[in-house]
Amino acid sequence: MSTRSTPRSSSSRVPRWLRVLLPAVLILGWLAAAGIGGPTFGSLSSVVSNDQTSFLPSSAESTLVQEQLGEFLGDDEIPAIVVAASDEELEASAVESIAALQEEIAGLEGVVQASPVVPSEDGQAAQIVALLDSSGESGEVGDLVGELRALVADTDLGAGVESKVTGPAGFTADIAEAFGGIDGLLLLVALGAVLVILVIVYRSPLLPILVLFTSVAALCLAILVVFELAKAEVLTLSGQTQGILFILVVGAATDYGLLYTARFREALGQTQSRWQATLSALKGSFEPIIASGGTVIAGLLCLLLSDLVSNQQLGPVAAIGIAASILAGLTLLPALLLAFGRVAFWPVAPTPEKPRVKPDGKGLWGAVSNLVDRRARSVWIVTALVLGAGALGVTQLRAEGVPSSDFVVGESEARDGQALLSEHFPGGSGTPTQIVTPEGELDAVAEAVADIDGVESLALASEDSPSGTLPWPADPASPFAAFEPTVVDGSVLLQATLVDAPDSNEAQEVVREIREAAHDVTDEAIVGGTTATAIDTNDASSRDRAVIIPIVLLVIGLILMVLLRSIVAAAVLLATTVLSYYTALGVGAIILQWLVIPDMDPAVPLFAFVFLVALGVDYNIFLMTRVREEVGKRGHRAGVLRGLRVTGGVITSAGVVLAATFAALGVIPVLFLLQLAIIVALGVLIDTTLVRSLLVPALALEIGPKTWWPSKLAKEPRTPAADRSDSEVSATASR
Repeated sequence: MSTRSTPRSSSSRVPRWLRVLLPAVLILGWLAAAGIGGPTFGSLSSVVSNDQTSFLPSSAESTLVQEQLGEFLGDDEIPAIVVAASDEELEASAVESIAALQEEIAGLEGVVQASPVVPSEDGQAAQIVALLDSSGESGEVGDLVGELRALVADTDLGAGVESKVTGPAGFTADIAEAFGGIDGLLLLVALGAVLVILVIVYRSPLLPILVLFTSVAALCLAILVVFELAKAEVLTLSGQTQGILFILVVGAATDYGLLYTARFREALGQTQSRWQATLSALKGSFEPIIASGGTVIAGLLCLLLSDLVSNQQLGPVAAIGIAASILAGLTLLPALLLAFGRVAFWPVAPTPEKPRVKPDGKGLWGAVSNLVDRRARSVWIVTALVLGAGALGVTQLRAEGVPSSDFVVGESEARDGQALLSEHFPGGSGTPTQIVTPEGELDAVAEAVADIDGVESLALASEDSPSGTLPWPADPASPFAAFEPTVVDGSVLLQATLVDAPDSNEAQEVVREIREAAHDVTDEAIVGGTTATAIDTNDASSRDRAVIIPIVLLVIGLILMVLLRSIVAAAVLLATTVLSYYTALGVGAIILQWLVIPDMDPAVPLFAFVFLVALGVDYNIFLMTRVREEVGKRGHRAGVLRGLRVTGGVITSAGVVLAATFAALGVIPVLFLLQLAIIVALGVLIDTTLVRSLLVPALALEIGPKTWWPSKLAKEPRTPAADRSDSEVSATASR
């Protein structure tokens, strides 16, 4: 009797010792990376810069002026303005106390110079301008402002006298304090939200911890790489980039973990071998994870085309985070699940005898697929109309910039101080607009600027003068007549104090007029300062949107065509994702109006576009790669519906996780992050619940096999068996 040899499975061909050693090495390697990268969490803030001017292109006028200011005013100095005010005229004792306070301020370590006390015309207020050392040698600006505020708060200026510390240094300190919760509060909220969602999704005590540990390990690796690159000055890191990195890595790594875990659970329901289940899960999840992660990375790297350094650097920083998420999702989590096996899913562990998979047509996603099957045309038309209605809210969008005083959400002493200052002094006091002009053109430029409504006064920078400035025009009878302005390479610095607050829209209009007037006199004049910096930033953001958005669409469209081998499917996915983006932007604009935050940071629509288009396509990739796989086995109609059913739960869970992590950005009291959190969280939920669940599959059924043109799947004959859903086939059989 002859015997037939049974082919050995891929599992049996791999030595048992290797099946044990490989996951052990991967787990230990990731533990080492987490151990090294974890401590850098607290050090990351040391390489963070929130100086808006440093993010502008080198050709911007604000940047050119900033580069020369040190030669006129002294290096590394930032003004803090101490304002004291009363509802009535200041009493003599209060004036004396303010004068004594000025002497104490001048003696503080880190205070380079303190101006004499300047009284207001109404006699109800006084101000002191203190120049703080921003080089870091005397401590961080935030710490110096904290000491100054403590001194001012402890000084008794008399009954009814209110005092605040504001100015550029004050706003810098408030922003630094707002970003202070990124290392702790933001991560705790994000990880806590993800853990709760995972427990609900998996109904298992161990599996959520394994998935969350994978996300944390990916974040540790990303932070380690980013920290070293920032320390070497290869990257410039801002507080908002740091926050986005944390959220993006946690969200993306968890999403990839959900996808892999779903395939691993499905495989455990088909085989007893953990190794075989691992190979099957990797085979099913490798392509969508690599493709979706690669799409996000490609979209993020398009930010390198931005004029703003902050936007440019977000691209590679976030791309490093996504790469770490992919690596952890395809190495660490598989190793952990291989090591724990079915125990990870306790108390509901899948086995070939009890695969724990609902029959087709049952449950929520069975009902959704049946609806799409029966009413495909109605579903996509109604869904598109609902999304289009939401997108109409874009007409309410005002993304032309926000005042720097509104940058911090909630309490801000600098904002309150600015309001107090504006009640009694010109709004631009202590924060002048700076004009560098050739000395020979000084009088002509100054006369042109002085004639502009909104310019309160002009002064010249002077190293000789005790106050550091000389009034313009010069008065021979003035005690300042003996001093000369500072001349650097044939140029002088003219400072214009504006009537309006430097972060107001009115001040921006005045500065634009100043630039036009100065340029009419000489092309060599350049205008900078706080207000000019805001103008240049907003203009650069508008340019970025016009350039980067079309390029992102082109790049992602090409990736989708290659991945799905279809032009039609790529066009459908891209169009539906863009519609989802505009819906999120429109609904977000309405919500912000309701929250009385009508003005939006100009970078928010661009960042939201990159995240929502790249991440939205992510979920469509998860769906359509599985649909393509099923179409090859079952035919187009049955394949679309089967793909919708088996991916519905995992993709929706992934969307809820990502929305929750982005929503966590709202705990940081920074307006930019709050606005981004609202729009991206909305967009992700819209994409996973409406676009991916209803619109895309309904359109795929409406278009038919031509969805896959020009691939071979587009040539599928419309045979009764191939073009019917599983429910139709089952119903026919029962009849």
